[in-house]
Amino acid sequence: MRDLFSRAGAGPVNGFRLLCAGACAALAVLASTSHADSIGQPHSTSAEQSGANLVLLGTAGGRTSWRGSQSAGIASAVVVNGQVYLVDFGAGWLRRYFQAGLGAPPPGQGLETLRAAFITHLHADHIVDYPSLVLFGASDGLAERRQKLKVIGPGSRGKLPPASGGNDGVADVVAPEQPMPGTVAMTEALYRAFAADINDNILDSRKPNPHSRVDVMDITLPAGLDVDPDRDPAPPMAPFEIYRDENVRVTATLVNHAPVYPAFAFRFDTSTGSVVFSGDTSPDRNLIRLAQGADVLVHEVIDTAWVDSLFPKPRSAAQEAKAHHLVHAHTAASDVGAVAEAAHVKTLVLSHLAPADSDPHRWAAASQGFSGKVIVGRDLLWIPLVPAAPESK
Repeated sequence: MRDLFSRAGAGPVNGFRLLCAGACAALAVLASTSHADSIGQPHSTSAEQSGANLVLLGTAGGRTSWRGSQSAGIASAVVVNGQVYLVDFGAGWLRRYFQAGLGAPPPGQGLETLRAAFITHLHADHIVDYPSLVLFGASDGLAERRQKLKVIGPGSRGKLPPASGGNDGVADVVAPEQPMPGTVAMTEALYRAFAADINDNILDSRKPNPHSRVDVMDITLPAGLDVDPDRDPAPPMAPFEIYRDENVRVTATLVNHAPVYPAFAFRFDTSTGSVVFSGDTSPDRNLIRLAQGADVLVHEVIDTAWVDSLFPKPRSAAQEAKAHHLVHAHTAASDVGAVAEAAHVKTLVLSHLAPADSDPHRWAAASQGFSGKVIVGRDLLWIPLVPAAPESK
């Protein structure tokens, strides 16, 4: 098989290449007989289902949700004991939250159930509807919460990324005084940008100051980790804990979505199952380590033939730069199965679909090299997290 990790820009990683190749070879017979039926959709369920559940709120990757698709932007939730843990704020996440039945009664409220939210990285398609939390959260239940909502996301990159293809013809950057803000700085900027509405609601409708209801923090990387965002934004590292309560333990790791830094994958461990969210990434060794033995891996996927149709050759410099990012900073359908196999996960769920097309035929290549079940994600899909059965002695 191809050396995925070299192609992703992380350099040769022989151990993981051998792991992927060995696993695929050992399971080749099983794969050939089971994959024909492995791409499908589980039945939808209700918010009252017991145990822990994964809920796909929006499954569209990038800006494809605005090109005629009915899919919402990328957003997912883990639901444990009636508490909701949100991952990313793609376009339409708040409407999908209520459509999925995640809100608490009576109608019109509901975010009382939202316990914590996590942001994988700060590309627009993952945060475009974050202002909905700021502007409508108090009216939609945050004002009634007894505890502050935790919002946890990436810190600052620290410096601007290099210009793709050199600086010739590149426009001036915006906000040069703070060109790469992290989650905390971004949130404070939103408060200032929407101060007229927020303050009007504080004074006229007696709504709370959002600082009293939302606790925002930037993820702090482990001490001693040496990262060069321009050369290797996801060096080998051990997963580290970023959140814990009585329902979940959340660990994180850096993944390679160059030139974006930091970009994170998250793992949620509950008493009844585990789920990992890849975030946006090329095939990544840190992700494989984070996802080892998980029940479900929710992984982004891109159709590279679709990229070629968007940007046919010959390309302009801008088109070439965009096409290069789409292909090299994401994971092709033909590569994602090997990642899931190397991580020994039971179920691979495809989301952040680019394009936003849930037709299983488009994504059939995702089953290559994977012996487990593949699910092509769709909005409002509930997937129970079921722990692995104990091995017989």
